[in-house]
Amino acid sequence: MSTVSDRPMGSLGARPVVGTLIGDPAGIGPQVAVKALASGQVHEVSVPVLVGSSAAVERAIDMTGVKARVRAMKSLETPSDDPGVIDVIDTGALPAGVLPLGEDTEAAGHATAQWLDELDALARDGSFAATIMGPISTGSLKMAGKLDKVISPTPGESYLVLLTGPLRVAHLTDHMSLRQVIDVISADLVAKAIGQMNDAMRSWGIAKPRIAVAGLNPHAMGDEERLAIAPGVERAKAMGIAVEGPVAPDSVFRQCIEGRYDMVLAMFHDQGHIAVKTWGFSGNCVIIMGPPYLHMSVAHGTAYDIVGSGIADAAMMLSAMRTCGRLASGQGFELEGEAK
Repeated sequence: MSTVSDRPMGSLGARPVVGTLIGDPAGIGPQVAVKALASGQVHEVSVPVLVGSSAAVERAIDMTGVKARVRAMKSLETPSDDPGVIDVIDTGALPAGVLPLGEDTEAAGHATAQWLDELDALARDGSFAATIMGPISTGSLKMAGKLDKVISPTPGESYLVLLTGPLRVAHLTDHMSLRQVIDVISADLVAKAIGQMNDAMRSWGIAKPRIAVAGLNPHAMGDEERLAIAPGVERAKAMGIAVEGPVAPDSVFRQCIEGRYDMVLAMFHDQGHIAVKTWGFSGNCVIIMGPPYLHMSVAHGTAYDIVGSGIADAAMMLSAMRTCGRLASGQGFELEGEAK
């Protein structure tokens, strides 16, 4: 086993150290994580470290037949640069023996919440250059009273960004009824979101981001466009941002796929999600903009019904790990044909 020394913890040469939460230990998270690492493609762009239960990772290795061994750590040590070694930070948050498969438990919810806190702390102190959240269970978190750990429900505090090939969509609002969305949209909120999208993409290596803002109403013709969305776009333009909108929502996503824009700002959950999941579901991944560091996730759940079957698709986790490594090192989005 080779190890890394004499370098800052957040990077190994040009490759950033990326921390990945294994997800709920009862779901497919540990399995897709070890499958993605076994592909050999993750180490090309990052130095990966898992956070969670080392016992769950060991079990995932047995289930998947991956050829690797686990190195359990109580805290972050110098990460291994050996693809055959899977580093796992395991602080004992999940009591020994509490590893039932395919079901929500309060113990798993408490453990997941603690792992999320540990992931956040290591990113904030610079140990991790970026982080990834494996598939968690809202049911387990709810049982533990920790559901607020995932994403802020307050518009403007965080944004969900879905990536699938050339289509990249940020969401102004997320889990909110359409009636609430109409009340929430404002010029301030739109301008703030555009500014954060622009800053984020520049930090990821995109020198001149091109942003489109989707309208809310058919053909982008309504009071919301006139009174809130268009004024927000104009404020962003005045700051020197390359942004267009409001663009008719029935065409803006196709235009992004064709390369006219780098990212689209959708007004509500399904407006963006339907476009993304129709264009390409397998292999997509998620960025959660809001934390002061790059934070990503997968776009699927715990899949309790197939846990242990060996058929869990690791494409989304692999995409998240590769994308996270590239963006954290300022290489920009992976272009079609670059991934092996």
